[in-house]
Amino acid sequence: MLVQFHTLEPFNFFQSLSKRPILKLGNCAEINSICRRRISSVMASSSVSKAAAPTQDCAAQPLQVAKRLEKFKTTIFTQMSSLAIKHNAINLGQGFPNFDGPEFVKEAAIQAIRDGKNQYARGYGVPDLNKAVSERFKKDTGLIVDPEKEVTVTSGCTEAIAATILGLINPGDEVILFAPFYDSYEATLSMAGANIKCVTLRPPNFAIPVDELKSIVTKNTRAVLMNSPHNPTGKMFTREELDAIASLCNENDVLVFSDEVYDKLAFEMDHISIASIPGMYDRTVTMNSLGKTFSLTGWKIGWAIAPPHLTWGLRQAHSYLTFATSTPMQYAAATALRAPDSYYEELRRDYMSKKNILVEGLKAVGFTVHPSSGTYFVVVDHTPFGLENDIAFCEYLIKEVGVVAIPTSVFYLDPEEGKNLVRFTFCKDEGTLRSAVERMKEKLEKKK
Repeated sequence: MLVQFHTLEPFNFFQSLSKRPILKLGNCAEINSICRRRISSVMASSSVSKAAAPTQDCAAQPLQVAKRLEKFKTTIFTQMSSLAIKHNAINLGQGFPNFDGPEFVKEAAIQAIRDGKNQYARGYGVPDLNKAVSERFKKDTGLIVDPEKEVTVTSGCTEAIAATILGLINPGDEVILFAPFYDSYEATLSMAGANIKCVTLRPPNFAIPVDELKSIVTKNTRAVLMNSPHNPTGKMFTREELDAIASLCNENDVLVFSDEVYDKLAFEMDHISIASIPGMYDRTVTMNSLGKTFSLTGWKIGWAIAPPHLTWGLRQAHSYLTFATSTPMQYAAATALRAPDSYYEELRRDYMSKKNILVEGLKAVGFTVHPSSGTYFVVVDHTPFGLENDIAFCEYLIKEVGVVAIPTSVFYLDPEEGKNLVRFTFCKDEGTLRSAVERMKEKLEKKK
């Protein structure tokens, strides 16, 4: 099964050295022998006695991890990407584009490097990027924020999430998630010692069950962690749903941590930031990043926007997580965020075209395809093909068909709730999408 752990083989440093072309000392055994003799000679001539010298047992040892992270094994994205390489499969699993970001942003990074902007940045962001984030936020939401006091630049949105949780959540605080959820949420909340409560969004439309949400809020509820547009389903929270969350949070003094990394990939309705709803800015941390919008996921430039009293906590955590983020990439990010509206319009058109190719192809293959209004993901029901669950289906899809999808059960507290669903991504070039669809048409056969 995909979730198995394997014992790691001990790393042979000398064997690694023997592969370097500058070494012409013979085989690995000879190098080991030479190094052992040198080490023995040094130890014998030093003031450290042989009795005090530590011994090293190179036998394989059981993997060790803190109890709070015991349940979190290798991420599903790592597992599936590794299998994709092993089986030469087309990877429609992990959400990274197989095409590059815009030239004007890359050139801005190169220029920043040439201009010598290569040392530590200010901890909460270079001034120009903080200002660009605040300008973009005002344009998108109408809200005016202080770039110096209310914007914090982080190493991707994942670090913004971690800094927010670790900086504002105490052990025992209750935090509400909407399942399915990005797997980082649960792991980071566990590191913070939070008590996690979950409201499940169910197909086909993944609407928020508002009455259920109301029923689980208690005096210990500290925050709601939400994501719209929503990974993995592609759902966008409606104005009515956001109003319901806002009302509940205002009535019960609950914070909102809002992950909005897909805000520019909204296809069928306008994205609404919950911070823009009356009464919500003062209790909301809005998190975003550069990677999804500009196809530069490897740069890991993110940010968090929050009022000063919440920014204080998240900056404290950020200071001891990464302290600062890549300096030249921050200057380039500032350039990116000042792109004209035409860039975002073209981005949506391009992704709509990719989405149509994949969605129509998956329907033709025989999947039940659930609606996706945003992100670059689509969720389907795999049960017409007769496999027992999502993990079994994804293993079969990789090994026998040569296409990668992500099993969604890993995005639920109760994996049973996601066993019938898998996620595909369409952030790939059109040729790759068409090839994946053709493979599935040729090799997948409906069982019922």
